[in-house]
Amino acid sequence: MQAEVLRLATDDEGMSTAEYAIGTVAAAAFGALLYTVVTGDSITSALSGIISKALSTSVG
Repeated sequence: MQAEVLRLATDDEGMSTAEYAIGTVAAAAFGALLYTVVTGDSITSALSGIISKALSTSVG
């Protein structure tokens, strides 16, 4: 009985699955945050300005 309790307490089967799940949730949260920042009005207008300036520049 004591050996079985010790085995169950030290058994780490499935730990990699839990770690992958946490990593996936963190990556999804980071992606949502990045999407929110990039689609914000200030970033969109800044990127549009940069692209417009690049397209209107004439090569000497």
